[in-house]
Amino acid sequence: MVQSHSSMRSLQEQEAIVQTLHCTMVGKQRKQWRSVCKGLILGTLLTSCMILLYCLSAPEVQFSLPDVPVPYSCSHHPSPAYPVAASNSVHGQEQRCTPKVDIMFLKTHKTASSTILNILFRFGEKHRLKFAFPSSRNDFFYPSPFHRSQVKDYRPGVCFNIMCNHMRLNEAEVAKVLPADTSYITILRDPAELFESSFHYFGRLVPLTWKISGEDKLGEFLREPEVYYDPEGFNSFYLKNLLFFDFGQDNNLPADDPRVEEGIQAIAQRFELVMLVEHFDESLILLKDTLCWDMEDLLFFKLNARKGSTVSKLTPELRAKALEWNSIDWKLYQHFNTTFWQKVEAYGLERMAKDVAELQRRNAEMATTCIEGGHAVDAGSIHETAMQPWQPIGEKSIMGYNLKKNVDKAHRKLCRKMLTPELQYLTDLGVNLWITKLWGHVRDILHW
Repeated sequence: MVQSHSSMRSLQEQEAIVQTLHCTMVGKQRKQWRSVCKGLILGTLLTSCMILLYCLSAPEVQFSLPDVPVPYSCSHHPSPAYPVAASNSVHGQEQRCTPKVDIMFLKTHKTASSTILNILFRFGEKHRLKFAFPSSRNDFFYPSPFHRSQVKDYRPGVCFNIMCNHMRLNEAEVAKVLPADTSYITILRDPAELFESSFHYFGRLVPLTWKISGEDKLGEFLREPEVYYDPEGFNSFYLKNLLFFDFGQDNNLPADDPRVEEGIQAIAQRFELVMLVEHFDESLILLKDTLCWDMEDLLFFKLNARKGSTVSKLTPELRAKALEWNSIDWKLYQHFNTTFWQKVEAYGLERMAKDVAELQRRNAEMATTCIEGGHAVDAGSIHETAMQPWQPIGEKSIMGYNLKKNVDKAHRKLCRKMLTPELQYLTDLGVNLWITKLWGHVRDILHW
């Protein structure tokens, strides 16, 4: 009897312990869920407020703006003409050309365009050119189509030399801001690699990706994109034919729609040079040739680059699926890949190889002069706040640089400018980025 009573007591005690543990676990889970829910609600409210601020900050489109003609050229020939390569000389006489200063660079997404922007910023400062900048943020109210009222300090007939911030192209409106002799340039990237980069960088801003489960969200999306993609979904353009969208075209057309080919031909007719990320150095040499610049104008450090560990290596299967999903961008890329190599051949393969080697030599010299350690570092290892690049939501995957200590006086200013991230450089050039900065502070509070 005694043994029976003690065993029953033992069972009751065990049940009580289990119940206590269960209640404790349930209590902890409830607290965790409560904490998660609070975070989600707070994040949603703050994000909604930021979106509202973005909407309120957008300038009212002024359809009544008078169409005052822009001067044919806004160039004031700020520097002496540069010599042209000997292969272009006439009767043994060296030709000279004047650098072009009226430039429209369509800054496409995830295409090393921040590096091009740094080159343009330095060129504009060097020649005291007037930039057409957006107001209060770092883009022209993307993804809305560009309108001239979005330009900071715009007045009809005013001369601007360079336009280079993110926009969704509206060629007719751009032509009302920039002079007729403007050189239009842009850059493209292999659409499969661009899709991987865009999915990583913008994925958390696209609600349609939130329902994708598992670790390999990119692979899951590409295996059944129609399940997740909604053409009308918020920010959905980031995940399909983003290049074609940036050019102001319809990114949801079937690839065989006649309007796709018409759009590509319109781009080819407007843009004097279309560069390729995969051949970046060659692209810059063609840029130098197109704009009659000097080799010194092309010096660069790779900005806004991701850590290699965060890049998803696409299998042949996923690469094929990415190209199929972004079939319009693939057609666009193939077209300009062909024209790119035609330009390289016209420039001269041997001459191109020589100039690329010279550019790489000069860049290596600048890296040794300017960069501590000679290479990019993780965001957490960047010493100066002024050198911290903007990061995607939820992680610190974009690398940056530390300026070398005791850089000689002759190179100090150039080194700092070459290493300065886009947002900080825009601020240095007088752009008030209060909305972008406010959004940054919100993200810091939420540890995004």
